[in-house]
Amino acid sequence: MGLPNRELEMKRRSFMTVAALGVAFAGTTGAGSMALAQGSGGAPVAPRLRAMLQDLWHGHIVATRNYALAVHTGDAAAADAAQKAEVANGHDLADAVGSVYGEDAGKGMFDLLAGHVTGVNALTDATKAGDQAAQDKAMDDLAANGREIAQFLVGANPDNWTEDALFGALVAHVGHHKKQIDLIMSNAPQDEQDKEWTAMQGHMDMIAGVLADGIAAQFPDQVN
Repeated sequence: MGLPNRELEMKRRSFMTVAALGVAFAGTTGAGSMALAQGSGGAPVAPRLRAMLQDLWHGHIVATRNYALAVHTGDAAAADAAQKAEVANGHDLADAVGSVYGEDAGKGMFDLLAGHVTGVNALTDATKAGDQAAQDKAMDDLAANGREIAQFLVGANPDNWTEDALFGALVAHVGHHKKQIDLIMSNAPQDEQDKEWTAMQGHMDMIAGVLADGIAAQFPDQVN
């Protein structure tokens, strides 16, 4: 899950600024609140932080999409490269968590992210194979993993998120993965695939905005 088309130095600066990334997988400030976080006058809260979070989480969906495309075409080399990118991004995010919450928290976050990506890849493989039972299992595993992630994040930032809201955001995120995989594997018209890809990116952008708001509230000195 690397950061495509981004300079390494920007990524390093983002890690310095987003030291509180342990609260930043797929949160939301309240039930149904997926609008971009805004301050007075409609201006986004912590806009630089929001942009950096968008970079990080776009890396996740780009790598998982690349894996699906590679599996669909039977390109083993591209699939392997996508998996390596997923792992690299997971380590990047876990390192950011550990920089604030400690090494154990960083390791815990990496395990949770790895579980999410493993589930998405399993769903991809099962869809390609037409194995409905395996697809159902992958979705069940992703739901269980989503609950664990929600609990972890609430523990990191209990004043700004709730478990149900976080879990709802993760369910929506997994729904985008599933729809995208289905479209790719069924050779859906490109305009349909493009529409879903745009929606998936937009969902990540909205999450990043809400995350930036919560992180700014928890760590105002670091953000501002």
